[in-house]
Amino acid sequence: MPKDASARPVVSRRREVGDTSARSLLMTLLGEYVLPRDRPVWTSALVETLALFGIEEKSARQALARTAAEGWLASERVGRRVRWALTPPGRRLLTEGAQRIYDFGSGERVWDGTWLVVLVSVPESKRDLRHRLRTRLSWAGFGSPEPGVWITPRTDREAEALGVLKELGLADGAMSFTAAYGAVGSEAAMVARAWDLSEVEERYEAFIAEFTGLHPADGDAVLHDLTMLVHEWRRFPFLDPRLPPELLPAGWSGARATELFHGKHGEWSTAARRRWEELEG
Repeated sequence: MPKDASARPVVSRRREVGDTSARSLLMTLLGEYVLPRDRPVWTSALVETLALFGIEEKSARQALARTAAEGWLASERVGRRVRWALTPPGRRLLTEGAQRIYDFGSGERVWDGTWLVVLVSVPESKRDLRHRLRTRLSWAGFGSPEPGVWITPRTDREAEALGVLKELGLADGAMSFTAAYGAVGSEAAMVARAWDLSEVEERYEAFIAEFTGLHPADGDAVLHDLTMLVHEWRRFPFLDPRLPPELLPAGWSGARATELFHGKHGEWSTAARRRWEELEG
C-alpha cells in the first residue's frame, strides 16, 4: 500500500505532478521500468510509486483502469491481489516511444539545403481532422508556415507523411515536392513562421535548470528524479523539430539539454531500477 504522505521523503525542490497527469506519469513508469523487465507488476508497486508524486491511490487506480480500457494493459487476479501486464499493442507503443525518447537528440545530420514540402488542404469545417493532421505532422517534425503548407528539412520523412495522409483520407488531394529555398523572402522568416523555436528553447532552459546539480540521496529520491527526468524529456520529440544547426538561433540550448538528459539517466538508472525491484517485491 502507498506510504502516508507525511512519511514520504522530500525528494525534490520541483513541482509535484497533479492528479490530471496520473495517466501520463503511469505511461512513463511502464516504459521505463515495466517494459525492460518483461514481467507483470503488482498494483501496489504502481500505486506506491505514483504516491511519491502526490498522486492519491484513487487517481492511480483510475489511471490504471483507463490505460487498460485503451488496450495497453491487461489485469490478472492472483488471490486477493491484482497484477498488470503490457498487452502486445502496449508493448509496441512503449517500445516505439522508448526508441524515440532515447534516440532523440543523438547524432547531427548533414543537411544539403533541401526542403520537403507537403501541400494538403482541409476545410475549416472539419476541425477535428485539421487537429489530427496538425498533431501527426508536427510529431513527424513538420512545421506549417502558411495554412495548407507543411515543411521539413528532413526529406526522409516523406513516407511517414504519406502514411499519415492515407490514414486520414487526405492523400488523394495532397501534393509533395522537394526544393531549395529561392530568392524571394527569407528562409529564416519561413522557419520562424513554421515553428515557435523560442517556446522550445524556453522549455529546454527550464529542463536544464530543473535537473542540473540534482543529486538524489536515497532510493525513493532517485526513483522519483529519474522518473521525472524521463517524464519531462519525453515531451521534447513533440516540441522540437530537430532542425539543422544552420536553421537554429545562436547558442541553441537543445544540445546542452540532450547531454544533461543522457548523463543523468546513465548516472541514476541503476539505483532507480534497483528501488523499483524492491517495490515490486
